[in-house]
Amino acid sequence: MQITKKYLDDLSYKVIGCAIEVHKQLGPGLLESVYEKCFVRELEIQGLKYKQQFWVPIEYKGVELNSELRLDILVEDVLCVELKAVYEFIPIYDAVLLSYMKMLKSPKGILINFKCTNIFKEGQKTLVNELYSALPKE
Repeated sequence: MQITKKYLDDLSYKVIGCAIEVHKQLGPGLLESVYEKCFVRELEIQGLKYKQQFWVPIEYKGVELNSELRLDILVEDVLCVELKAVYEFIPIYDAVLLSYMKMLKSPKGILINFKCTNIFKEGQKTLVNELYSALPKE
């Protein structure tokens, strides 16, 4: 299957829907680890494949190095998802997610913050990179 912008946008919509459902059920006051367990359960319910706490490999000058970098969730082997339970997004979260996307050659990523009033309005942020720009529309 060829990955397209439409495929990634539809997948993002489903993933954000999963986050909204978790937030609707649990509210904003719990630990990130609790949200992660419920979020992956919701991904399963929606029939989405995922890898949880995915080790991000670092290749440096042709050599793969051991690292302690872990992406929270990789959905359908293409969409990076970082979960948070914080008062607000800060720029380092964008930088980390963009780095993971680069290392994994993923064109799109989503930051999700469960410590908010409304996931759709303030609790999610979608990031894309040059790989996304190069994808066909459909």
